[in-house]
Amino acid sequence: MAEQSYKNHTRFFPPFHFFVIPVLLINVLNEMRHVYLDPTRHNWWQLVVALALITLALSARIMALTVQDRVIRVEMRQRLAMCLPADLQGRINELTRRQLVAMRFASDAELPDLTREVVAGKLTAPKDIKMRVKNWQADWLRA
Repeated sequence: MAEQSYKNHTRFFPPFHFFVIPVLLINVLNEMRHVYLDPTRHNWWQLVVALALITLALSARIMALTVQDRVIRVEMRQRLAMCLPADLQGRINELTRRQLVAMRFASDAELPDLTREVVAGKLTAPKDIKMRVKNWQADWLRA
C-alpha cells in the first residue's frame, strides 16, 4: 500500500460511495419525476420508499462511523495513558471525540507535545491537529 498522509487519508468505499449512493439518488430523482408527471398514490408511495432507502444507507454509514469513532476514542485514551507524562495524564478526559480521532495519526513520540497544544487551546479543529502531525501513522482499517 502507498504511504498514508493528510493528503490521502480520506477513504472511499467504492461500492458505497460510487454505486449505492448514486443509484439511490437517481432513484429518488426518478420517483420525483414520476410523482410530477402522474401524482398518484402509488407514485407518492414509491417516492417515500426511495427516500427511505437513501435514508437507510446514510444512517447505516453514520452508525458505522460512530462505532468506529468510539473504538478510536478508547484506543487513543489507552495510548495517551501510556505515552503522556504525569502532568498531562489527568487531562486526557478533556479531549473531545473529534480531537482524539484526529490525534490517532500521530506517532507515540509526538503525542505529548500535540496533546499539550490541544489542551492549551492552540489546536481545536481536527484538520489543524492532523496538519500538525509530522510522523503520520497510517490507519488502513477505517470504515
